[in-house]
Amino acid sequence: MGTLAYMSSDESSTRRYAALARLLLRHGRSDLVTGANLDEYAADDAGVAPEETTDKAEAFAADLEAMGPTYIKLGQLLSTRFDLLPAAYTTALSRLQDEVEPIDVDVVRETIAAELGADVRHLFAEFDPEPLAAASLGQVHRARLHSGREVVVKVQRPGVREQVRGDMATLARLAAMADKGSGLGRTYGFAGLLREFERSLQLELDYRREARNLTRFAELVRGYDLLVVPQAVHDLTTGKVLTMDYIEGRKVTDVGPLGLLDIDAPALVEQLFSAYLTSILDHGFLHADPHPGNLLVTDDGRLAIIDLGMVATIPPRIQDKVVRLLVAIGDDNGEQAASVLADLGQPLERYDPVAFRDDVTHLVADAVAEGPDLQAGRVLVELSRISGVHGLRPPPEMAMVGKALLNLDQSTLHLDPGFVPGDAIRGNLPRILRGGLRTSPGNLVTAALDAKEFTAQLPRRANRILDSLADGQLRLRVDAVDEERLHTVLQRLANRLTLGLIIAAAILGASQLMQVPTKHRLLGYPALAIVLFALAILGGAALAGWIVVTDRKVARTELRATKDVPRI
Repeated sequence: MGTLAYMSSDESSTRRYAALARLLLRHGRSDLVTGANLDEYAADDAGVAPEETTDKAEAFAADLEAMGPTYIKLGQLLSTRFDLLPAAYTTALSRLQDEVEPIDVDVVRETIAAELGADVRHLFAEFDPEPLAAASLGQVHRARLHSGREVVVKVQRPGVREQVRGDMATLARLAAMADKGSGLGRTYGFAGLLREFERSLQLELDYRREARNLTRFAELVRGYDLLVVPQAVHDLTTGKVLTMDYIEGRKVTDVGPLGLLDIDAPALVEQLFSAYLTSILDHGFLHADPHPGNLLVTDDGRLAIIDLGMVATIPPRIQDKVVRLLVAIGDDNGEQAASVLADLGQPLERYDPVAFRDDVTHLVADAVAEGPDLQAGRVLVELSRISGVHGLRPPPEMAMVGKALLNLDQSTLHLDPGFVPGDAIRGNLPRILRGGLRTSPGNLVTAALDAKEFTAQLPRRANRILDSLADGQLRLRVDAVDEERLHTVLQRLANRLTLGLIIAAAILGASQLMQVPTKHRLLGYPALAIVLFALAILGGAALAGWIVVTDRKVARTELRATKDVPRI
């Protein structure tokens, strides 16, 4: 277990900025530091050449781990952004360890007493002073209630919220300056990414939400007899303390070949994969971190799913698109897959649709050629990465779905090497599609109100249309091109071009007259030629002034028109 150095609340912001600047320069992101005006804090580490190798990626993950809980969680989020970081970095960050030195048990007891309003010995019949696990946000102790119920108590580290709040303020200022002062910031919008991360971290710091997640996920897997989810003890749960069932079991990857003979591994895998597909693509509930450490094989041969702190909501639009994407991949339809991704993503300035479609088509063809070895999670991850390479920013939810399925693949392949994810997806898609056709009571009421309004308004609107048609006053307006403005622009362009040609002709004529002998001379040159030159210069100056004045006038008019547009 590594030691995590926390920054105290009285540390200056300069130290935070210095640590961030050194991190960025050390790992080759010095353009962000320059754009954010942090060079003065990072002079000691200048000149370090960035190398995007596995060793550098592992060092980056280790540095984030040493900087505290905020940066550990930030690294875990970045591990899902395959469109932003190279593969070596996302791989290293996905293995980021969230284990630190445990806090003193007396501090744990004080926190429990302050949150639950009673001493630990009154709340629990037994309380193990040795923690089962210690993470950056909190640690877990085993306990037993007076009723005999075996539980674990998750206690948040004192001061961690203040630490996170200070780190987020520093990161927010850095992100805002980077977005303004660096090309990379303007391309990816770090302020927006940081807001997404802050929302996720705030939710994870509220243990009451994790308790609700446990309840919700237990309801979703109720039809699967081989899956079990621990339930929270709500009377002993607050924002900083979570009490839930203790489940005895071994990590999936700790079960050896002989242990697999004692359980029905194919049935476990089938139910696990089906439950996750239904949860994500039908209900929009994503357990974002189903790695093998959060899946336990119990003594009675079931599979326990624990630690639901990291949960994301997948909007219906994303659910439908991911289903379409999986169908397109299964049908070896790369063109359709590219079209779905293009609808999902946000194109950047450098987006190349032709190259993007070609790469997606080849990737889908290669994936389908793998046959039984096709892994949906890996394909979605690679599609996210290709999107980023070609300037198409995919929604973060799609990358999280890909990462979740990728983590799930590790567990399913260990339990049942013969499991074929592609077949499981095709087998579950009809049920998922049927679920997507269900309509909630709220949607039915909304549709009924819309139909009522439409029916009530239809006769009046139809009468108005027919009256206008009968009176010959029916007019159709198509806002395709502003013809009046186009006419004005063309007229202004023609006037400027005409004046320019006249000035050019005057200059050419004056040049020719310079060769004509005459007794009328001015400054030693033919007088007429000098007069034409003077007129040409005055005309050119007048034309330039006219252009500047009219352009400014048009700009002010358009600005006033923009301000006058009502905001919706």
